[in-house]
This record gives sequence, C-alpha cells and structure tokens, in this order.
Amino acid sequence: MKSLEKAVSKYNFLNVGVHNGFNYAPCAILVPTEDGKDFEIVQAEWGYVPGYIKTRAEANIFRAKYTTLNFKSENLFAKEDGKPSMWASAAKNRRCLVLSTGIVESRHVPKIGKKGQELKETIKYPYLVTVKGQEYFFMPGLYNEWLDPETSQFVNTVAIGITSANALMSQIHNSKLRMPTILTEDLAYEWLLEKREKERLSIIARTQIPSRLLEFCTIDPDYRTAKEATPRDFQELAPIDMTFLYREELEFDHWPVTPFEPEPEAVKGTLTEETVLAGRPGNLTLF
Repeated sequence: MKSLEKAVSKYNFLNVGVHNGFNYAPCAILVPTEDGKDFEIVQAEWGYVPGYIKTRAEANIFRAKYTTLNFKSENLFAKEDGKPSMWASAAKNRRCLVLSTGIVESRHVPKIGKKGQELKETIKYPYLVTVKGQEYFFMPGLYNEWLDPETSQFVNTVAIGITSANALMSQIHNSKLRMPTILTEDLAYEWLLEKREKERLSIIARTQIPSRLLEFCTIDPDYRTAKEATPRDFQELAPIDMTFLYREELEFDHWPVTPFEPEPEAVKGTLTEETVLAGRPGNLTLF
C-alpha cells in the first residue's frame, strides 16, 4: 500500500470535493491485479449493480429501491434469516478498497414547538469526519463489473461496508447509529489481497475505528450543490459529548492501542466542535 501516493496522481476522477452517492458518481476503488500480488486504482460507480440487471433503467430502479451504496458488514455472507446474502459471491471473489479523505454524515436534532415540546420533524446538521493524521483512508468494498447495454462496456459498480457506530458517530449519525468501516493498513491489505475464510472476512468488515482517532467539524448544509465541505459553526447546536473519549469499549476495535493518556479535566463534557480539526480539502465520501 506504500506506493499509493504515486498511483493516485494518475487519476483525475479523484479530484472531487464531495462525492454524492445518490448521483452514482465515479469514485476511486483499489482492485487486485490479475496475479493478485499488487493493486491498481480504477473508476467505479458508487452503487452496486448485480449481473442479472439488464438495462440502465433497471439499474437505477434497483439502486433506488435497495440503496446499494453500502452493505451491512454483519450480512456479508448471510441475511438475518440465515439465507445467503446478495453480497456473498462478491465477498468471496470481488473485494476492493474504497479510497477517501473523509465522510459526511448528518446529526438530526428535533425541532422545538411553540410550547417548548420536541417535534418529530428534525433539523439536519452535516458533519465532516476525518481520520487524525491520515490524508486518506481505506474502507472495505464489494464491486461488480456490470455490462452496460447502452455502451456495450463493462462498468465497475461498488458498495461500501458499514458497521455499528462508535460513541462519536452514534451522536453524529444519530438517526441510523451506523458508520463506514475504516480499516488499518494491515487489515486493508488483508481484505484486498489475501485469501481468508468467511469468519475472518466478516470480522474485518465489522471493524470499528475508535472515536479518539477521528476529527470532526460541522459544515455548510449546501455541500451537495457546492460539492465542497466548508466548515461552518452553528451557535444553536449543542456540542458533542466527549466524556466517552477515554472510556470507549468497542466489540470490533482492531486498531493499534495508543499510549495511555490520563483523562484531562477539560475533556469532561466541555469540548466542542471548535476544538478539533476543521477538515481538509480533498475527495470526500458522502453517505
């Protein structure tokens, strides 16, 4: 994975401020070379399309109905009822990595009525979330080479793995309590280039990055149209509770343990979005 920086410079479709998944726009994925000893970066439409879909119109209907932008890591090989999942074949034969510098998720805050009561309607506050000290990171993906009959060309289509949210993402993506799986470099290599049993692949797909390794800030709500994540403060928005930062326990935390740091008094419920990185330019992934 160390040669990635040189490889990235060859591809102009990486130069996008925000990738909107619902536009099925091209994004960057890493796929193994034919000999399985290296990888290459290729373009893929975000939104998985299985081989039995015959037309572009059917593909758009399928992706809208099933929202194949992502796959649940716990259903990698089997559905809740025990039957094989639609991802099983790809999980065995067509694993990839999705490259990104950050993600955008929205925090839902109930509107307040005239009598001071919480309403069902919510206000969405978008957040940019990045990984500390990393310009980009890897997420596990599943891809399929779908034949587009309109062009008679094969098109890579991809879905991104999601897992249970950590304490930070539970507050930001509070409507779903999910987050994308973000892999260490060792796990990324293992997912992409090594042959592994179902059980091991399922564990990798469910990896939860610890909250302490993430940075975040609120951004302007126009990020979809502007295609850029511009930091913006919202004075009315209550700060994220950071008291969990030094006490978090995750079931699928496979990230290296950082040196112990005593919990500072300042952390106890007083940190706000303004104390963390305001994001960086680059290609971001939107869920």
